[in-house]
Amino acid sequence: MKTIQMKGEVIPDDFSDVYDFLNYKYFSPKSVTDALTEANGEDITLEINSPGGYIDAGSEIYTELMEYSGTVNAKIVGYACSAASWIALAADHVVMSPTAQMMIHRASGGAVGNSSDMQSEYNALDQMDKSFVDLYAKRTGKSPEDIYQMMVDTTWMNAKTAVENGFADEVMFENKEPALVNADGSLSVQPEMISKIKNLLHRDRDIEANKKTNDVSKPIENKEKQSKESKKNDLALLLWS
Repeated sequence: MKTIQMKGEVIPDDFSDVYDFLNYKYFSPKSVTDALTEANGEDITLEINSPGGYIDAGSEIYTELMEYSGTVNAKIVGYACSAASWIALAADHVVMSPTAQMMIHRASGGAVGNSSDMQSEYNALDQMDKSFVDLYAKRTGKSPEDIYQMMVDTTWMNAKTAVENGFADEVMFENKEPALVNADGSLSVQPEMISKIKNLLHRDRDIEANKKTNDVSKPIENKEKQSKESKKNDLALLLWS
């Protein structure tokens, strides 16, 4: 059985070069199409950890999965939020890690212009909401009114709650004894430091890419050693500041 990784944001195909440049995780209609073509009708497992993303891209992926000839299983190992939630529901069978989360909410967007533009945006968002209500209601067996209220409330569900509400079929590891894990709760690198460290790590690469040099190989090697030492020192200052 082939496993298709669905990690990161759901994006349109023409955004992929930007996400590649930034080294951000994503999946797109093309990446899913390529994976399904390679699977060639074989049963597949979608391994999902995604905060969601763009509705149009999510819709393409959902449609591709619904049309796929083989059995589609979904395994939610982290987040299945927003667009990723209904991508997961394109599967024939959905399982969730006991630590995973699913989130559903109303569509959101924005508009600039006159009152007609605002009315058009309102109508677009309203139609999107109705589509998702129908999808969730059909999959879960819940009433459209109940689903709509869950979306209004921006509902988060752990694995057990998702199963109880019909969004998932099974909680993973239910019969397995829990292991003792680190309960400290702190992160080695705080989120606010990530972008700073990324900029630092790529700084020298970007500088070198934008300049030409006629230095011989030995001086370049020395400069690289100095650059690495400088980077380590700067990184230490960031981590301890």
